[in-house]
Amino acid sequence: MALSQSQVRRIFERLQAADPEPKTELHYSTPFELLVAVILSAQATDVGVNKATARLFPVANTPEAILALGEEGLKPYIATIGLFNSKARNIIRMCGMLLDRHGGEVPRERESLERLPGVGRKTANVVLNVVFGDETVAVDTHIFRVANRTGLAPGKTPLAVEKGLMRVIPKRFRRHAHHWLVLHGRYICTARRPRCAVCPIAGECQWPEKQVL
Repeated sequence: MALSQSQVRRIFERLQAADPEPKTELHYSTPFELLVAVILSAQATDVGVNKATARLFPVANTPEAILALGEEGLKPYIATIGLFNSKARNIIRMCGMLLDRHGGEVPRERESLERLPGVGRKTANVVLNVVFGDETVAVDTHIFRVANRTGLAPGKTPLAVEKGLMRVIPKRFRRHAHHWLVLHGRYICTARRPRCAVCPIAGECQWPEKQVL
């Protein structure tokens, strides 16, 4: 059953009340560092990425410096992360493209971001939201689960869920909606043993299996 506008509004009012200014849990200090971290985060945890970038960024945190490492030089820093071989290859190619086409700067436009090796729609959405303040939602496994379980934006694909969320999220909540939903899925609406008893939006949730004391 689809949620009403008032139910959707209450969901985001409660998420906002619990965390007024949500932030990414990836550690970064520049747009380029964030871009690298998000590329590394595919099928990996933020905790694991942060451990890897804590080794990498003090040594190389610019396109020029990472290119100087080369693919084989980069791999030892990120070897603890899944798919590190392909990620190293993509990051090296991405750095070259940033220097060749964008003066070493992270581009502002979605199309330019998505042309970079290793950058898909989800990664572009994260960068656009966190770095540039765009109202985007990057649908990862957490958001996909929350949107479907709650009835907020049911969909069979990440793109369908993203479009559904952008249709229903009130304008005033769109800037932070991505992080509210990610963090809610990561810590409350978990894949196994969701913490329904302490969930701030349990009253609006349509999941038939929710267990609220």
